[in-house]
Amino acid sequence: MADPLLFNPRTYDPAHFDPETRRLLRATVDWFEERGKRRLMADYLDRVWLEDFLAFAAKERLFATFLTPAAEAGDDTDKRWDTARIAALNEIFGFYGLDYWYAWQVTILGLGPVWQSDNEAARARAAELLERGEVFAFGLSEKTHGADIYSTDMLLTPDPEVEGGFRATGAKYYIGNGNAAGLVSVFGRRADVEGPDGYVFFAADSRHPDYHLVRNVVDSSKYVSEFRLDGYPVRPEDILHTGRAAFDAALNTVNVGKFNLCTASIGICEHAMYEAVTHAHNRVLYGRRVTDFPHVRRELTDAYARLVGMKLFSDRAVDYFRTASAEDRRYLLFNPMTKMKVTTEGEKVIDLLWDVIAAKGFERDTYFGQAAREIRGLPKLEGTVHVNLALILKFMGNHLLAPAEYAPVPTRLDAADDTFLFRQGPARGLGSIRFHDWRTAFDAHAGVANVARFREQADALCAFVTTAAPDEAQSKDLDLLLSVGQLFALVVHAQLILEQAALTDLDGDVLDELFAILVRDFSGHAVELYGKDSATEQQRAWALDAVRRPVVDAERTARVWSRVEALSGAYEMKP
Repeated sequence: MADPLLFNPRTYDPAHFDPETRRLLRATVDWFEERGKRRLMADYLDRVWLEDFLAFAAKERLFATFLTPAAEAGDDTDKRWDTARIAALNEIFGFYGLDYWYAWQVTILGLGPVWQSDNEAARARAAELLERGEVFAFGLSEKTHGADIYSTDMLLTPDPEVEGGFRATGAKYYIGNGNAAGLVSVFGRRADVEGPDGYVFFAADSRHPDYHLVRNVVDSSKYVSEFRLDGYPVRPEDILHTGRAAFDAALNTVNVGKFNLCTASIGICEHAMYEAVTHAHNRVLYGRRVTDFPHVRRELTDAYARLVGMKLFSDRAVDYFRTASAEDRRYLLFNPMTKMKVTTEGEKVIDLLWDVIAAKGFERDTYFGQAAREIRGLPKLEGTVHVNLALILKFMGNHLLAPAEYAPVPTRLDAADDTFLFRQGPARGLGSIRFHDWRTAFDAHAGVANVARFREQADALCAFVTTAAPDEAQSKDLDLLLSVGQLFALVVHAQLILEQAALTDLDGDVLDELFAILVRDFSGHAVELYGKDSATEQQRAWALDAVRRPVVDAERTARVWSRVEALSGAYEMKP
C-alpha cells in the first residue's frame, strides 16, 4: 500500500492542482517511467547530455508553462510562476535524477534577473525563448572569486562601435547550461565607473561568436561550464540592471533559486528510501531478515521520520514564500532554512539508509548509488550551509523574543502568480523583520510527549539569548556562532513542521517519533556548544542543562516501523 506521505509514481495524482498542471506533472513522471531504470542509469553513468529530456520538455512546453510569469504569458492562462507547482516538479526531478533537476534549476536562476528587469524587450525575448524550449544560465560565479560579486572581473568597456553600449570581456565559472543556453544572465561591472554604481547585469547568447565555451568543469551529465567573453557586444536592449539594482537582482535571484534545493533533496531521499527498504526487508543474514535487527529498524525508522519532517517543513515554507510581500518578509528566514536544514537532513537520511544497505549502495544499477553522490551537492549550492546558518542568525532575536501579529497564512495551492518574488526590492534590513509567535504551533501540540520535551529545549534557548548570548568578542567567532545557529535552526524547523502537521492532520505517532529525533539533535548541538574553545563557563553550564532524553514509547515506535516496513515493494522503477 502506498504511503500518503511519500511521492509514489504508481499512485501519483496531484489532484490539488489545475488540469494543465496535473497533466504536465503526470506526463513528466510517465516520461521517466517509460524510459526505464536501465536507460536512466546508463545515461547517468555515461554522462550523456540531456538532449532527449529537453526535447520532451520543449514538446510539452513544460518550462514555458511553469516558468513564464503571467505578465509575460499573453493570452495563455496556464502560464504563471507558481512556487507550489515548481516545488512539485523539483521533487519529481530529484526522484529520477539530479541532472534533470539541475538543467531546470539553473534555468530558473538565469531567468531571475530577466523577470526582475524593467527591460521589456529582454523579458519578451526570454518568454519567446522559453516557448521555443530553450534553457537559460546564470553567469554570476567566477573561478577566482566564486560568488563574491563585489570582486567581479567581468568588465564592460564603452565602445562607440556598439551604439549606446559596451564590449564585455571576462570569464565565468561553474555556470550550469552554459553550453546550450539561449540566454545567459551575466553579472559584471563597468570599467569606467567605480563602486556599486558600476555593476551591470546583461543578457548574452551562448551561440554568439564572441562567447567562448571553454569546458565542462565537472564529470557529469550536468554541464557546469567555464566560458569566456572576448569583446562581446552589449547593446542597450541587452542591459537588465545597472548599479545597486544589479547587486540586488543577484541576491534576490539566489533567494528564488535556493528554495528549489529542498524539494529536490526530498525526491532523492524518497526514491532511495524505497530501494533501501525493499532491499533490506527481503534480505536474510545469519538466518534473520535484515529488518528484524533492532539497529536496522531504528535507522530506517529515523530515516523515514526525518524525511517526513523535510516534507512537512518544505510544504509549509511554500505558503510563506507565496504569501510574501514588502510588509511580510518572513520568507527570508524560512528560505535559507529550506536550503541549509532540509538539504542537510537529506544527507542524514541517505547516511542512515546507506548504513543499512552497505555495499549495495555502490552498485552501478541502483538509483541509490546516484543518490549517495548527488545528495552531497545540494547543501553546497546557492551558498554553503555555513553562509546560510550565519544568515539565519540575523533573525534569532526577533524570532524567539519579539513576536508580532500577523494574519494566519493558509495553505497556498491556489493557481496564482507569485509576482512579489520578482519585486523583492533592496536586499537589506533583515534585522528589522518580525515573526509570528513560534509558541503557538507548540501549544497546539502540547499533548504530544516529545513536542513538549522539545519545547523545554526551545524555551531554554530563549533563556540563553537573554542571559548567556555571545559577547562582542565571541560575535567574531563564527565557529561558536554556527553552533548557536544550529540550535536556533532546530526551533524554526520544528515550528513549521508543527504548523504543517496541524494543517494536514499528521499521524500523532509519526509526529512524536520525529520530535524524539529533534530532541536528540538539540542535545547533540548543545554538547557541541559545550565543547567550543571560546564558550564561557555560563554558556557551558547552559549547554549541559539543555540536554534532554526523548520520551521513549516502544509501542509508538513499533507503529511507525510498520509504516516503514510497508514501503518494501511499494515502488520499483520499471527496468
